[in-house]
Amino acid sequence: MNTQQMEQMGQFRITVWEEENFQGKRCEFMLECQNIMERGFHKIRSIKVENGPWVGYEYPEFQGQQFILEKGDYPRYEAWSGNSSYRTEHLLSFRPIKCANHSDSKFELCDDYPSLQAMGWCSKEVPSIKINSGAWVAYQFPGYRGYQYILERDRHQGEYRCYNEYSTQAHTNQVQSIRRIQH
Repeated sequence: MNTQQMEQMGQFRITVWEEENFQGKRCEFMLECQNIMERGFHKIRSIKVENGPWVGYEYPEFQGQQFILEKGDYPRYEAWSGNSSYRTEHLLSFRPIKCANHSDSKFELCDDYPSLQAMGWCSKEVPSIKINSGAWVAYQFPGYRGYQYILERDRHQGEYRCYNEYSTQAHTNQVQSIRRIQH
C-alpha cells in the first residue's frame, strides 16, 4: 500500500494530549495540523502515533525544530527529543510524512548509516541532498543524535540544494548520520 492509499483510507493516525503522560484535553488526527492552538489547545505535551510516520514541529505552520514521530507512545518531551541536543517541551504543529516507502527504488544511500564518516564520507558537512524516493531523517551528529532534519521526496521535489532547506532551524550543513523512515 502506498502513501496516497494510506492517506485516503485514513491510515495516518495520531492522538495528541495537552498534558504529559496522556492527561488533559486530547484529540485524534488523520491529517496535518498547522496550528494546534486553532483547535483549542495551548500545546502538545504527549503523543501516541497509531499509524504512519509523522513529523512534529516546535512552532505553528510547520516551523522550528523537527522531531520524527514513528509508531509508539511519547508520554513526555524526552521521548520525542531522544538523543537530540535540542529539546522542546511541547509541539505546536505536525503532519504525516509522505512517501515513506523505500522498497521499490535504488539509492545512493540505501541503508541506515549511524556514521557517514565511517562509511567513507570525508566531511562532517553535507552541503546538499537529493532524495530519489521515500523519506529519511538526517541527524547533526553520529549515532542519530543532535538536530533532526526530515527529508522527503515529496517536498522540494526531493532536492535540498542548501542546508537551510533541511529545516527552518538548520544553522549548519553538519549531517553525520541518516536513516530511512519506515511505515
